Amino acid sequence: MKKVVLTMFLFCSAFFFSQKNMKYIQIGYSSICCGPPSTQPVMDYLKQFEKRNHLKSFEILMQRGLGKEGEFNLYIGIDRLGKKQKSNFTKGLQSAINLQNKTKKQDSDGSLGFDSAVIITKSDLANIKNLTIYKK
Repeated sequence: MKKVVLTMFLFCSAFFFSQKNMKYIQIGYSSICCGPPSTQPVMDYLKQFEKRNHLKSFEILMQRGLGKEGEFNLYIGIDRLGKKQKSNFTKGLQSAINLQNKTKKQDSDGSLGFDSAVIITKSDLANIKNLTIYKK
């Protein structure tokens, strides 16, 4: 009887965890004339947040081919973050993006777009073309 219960528990837990709905935030890199801005400030923030909170690396996906000048979107997986961590993460990310947008050259550098209220699901990403894993 114990073996049956244990087997059922293992089967159900594996099924439960395999059905996890991944959530992502989207950062859009646009261009004005000379290509999109660098991903370096955002990547630096992600590495710093991972180190400070003792987290594994974020899952980052990249959608290329959104324009003639190399515009692209980054999708960052946020499922591993707790409620408070998610709030701190989005506030810090918004600050890093705002700082990068403020320090850009107005006539030539592109800008970053980010809305923390917009959550992209794994099923939404399944319909997106040109999606690859981003290499840091």
